[in-house]
Amino acid sequence: MRKSAHKSGDGRKRERRERREYRRKKICRFCTDSSLRIDYKDYRLLRIFLTERGRIIPRRISGNCAKHQRELTIAIKRARHVALLPFTALPR
Repeated sequence: MRKSAHKSGDGRKRERRERREYRRKKICRFCTDSSLRIDYKDYRLLRIFLTERGRIIPRRISGNCAKHQRELTIAIKRARHVALLPFTALPR
């Protein structure tokens, strides 16, 4: 009985591996487009990298490189401090 349960677990692992093969590598939009600059005053650009609750989107989801993700995080925190961006979501 345990062996059959173990085999079904392997099937799930195989399915996960197959799904990963189809994912395309995300590219950093700041590396590809040199005209884009990360600036804390540009709140419209920074808003793209925030969730609806005001949290910073991680780089595995946004596709940014490590260098630009660090710059983006600093810019978002500065914009929050100057009150251009919210720290949290607005209450409804």
